[in-house]
Amino acid sequence: MLRRTSPGIRLLTILLVLAAPSVRAADALEEADKSAREFVELEIEDARLATEWRSQHELLESLVRALQERAAALEEKRDLTKAKTARDREDLDAIRAKIQSANEDVRTFEIRLNALSTKLLSLRPSLPPHLSDALEMSYRTLADTGVPVGERMQQAMNVLNRCAQFNRIVTVGEDVLSLEGEPPEKSLPVIYWGLSHGYAVDRVARKAWLGSPGPAGWRWEARPEAFAGVVRLIAIANDQTDPTYVAVPAVVTRSLPAPSGH
Repeated sequence: MLRRTSPGIRLLTILLVLAAPSVRAADALEEADKSAREFVELEIEDARLATEWRSQHELLESLVRALQERAAALEEKRDLTKAKTARDREDLDAIRAKIQSANEDVRTFEIRLNALSTKLLSLRPSLPPHLSDALEMSYRTLADTGVPVGERMQQAMNVLNRCAQFNRIVTVGEDVLSLEGEPPEKSLPVIYWGLSHGYAVDRVARKAWLGSPGPAGWRWEARPEAFAGVVRLIAIANDQTDPTYVAVPAVVTRSLPAPSGH
């Protein structure tokens, strides 16, 4: 800030100018007048700046106080919000814990489903061809690990239910079979006794086969002596003849008890 010049100093300056030699009196007077005008202008500018500074200072102080009050209000609101949301945070933590537990259960379930799917896929070769072909889409879904868990589980249950249902009934129909010593993919009449065994006949060639699950999967064994009996079985199942006892070959697998050591 510029300092103000007192009237005594200005008067002294004027007297010094008047005391100078007359040859320079005019120039000195003009210079003094110029200096006086400059001092007056400086005083006016100084007064204006001082007034403006006081005005701005008061405005800034008012703004600072308003900001401080707002900050205090926000802090108070923050503390109140923390107190009110403490229970919500506890509930949120509980929900997160449940979600984590559910995710772990889903992972465990998925592991068990994968094991079940692997077992069902490994058992497919041992199923009767008629049932295996009917479950083609379900087995494709089980083999696709990219399918959602829920859909794969649904197909696994479908396979289990269809197998259980097939095992309780006698199924008659026609299957396209590949038989050893015969042309590939021959369509033949078939009859299945649940999942345990089945029969196929070729009426033109008068041949019969006994089917059963083996170590390498379902297999067909030629049994020409059973031709007449199998034809009669199929006719009875289709209500084409009266029911009667029919002797046909069968394979029965029985689990023996472990040796007792006596």
